Amino acid sequence: MLSELSFGGMLFSPMVVMIPLAFVLSLLTRYALYATGLYQKLWKPPWFEVALFVCYLALTVKLLAG
Repeated sequence: MLSELSFGGMLFSPMVVMIPLAFVLSLLTRYALYATGLYQKLWKPPWFEVALFVCYLALTVKLLAG
């Protein structure tokens, strides 16, 4: 179960941690795709990046939420 994070007496959503983590994972994947030359072979790169971020976000929610 997801619960709020307390920081300085304020409550934050657990998504405050999960969204940047998913973003960093998608940046690392994008860098790997650029380095291998596979990024140029993608049909619609912006849609791929959005889908990749959503998949990583779902993965982080699944792993961190238990």
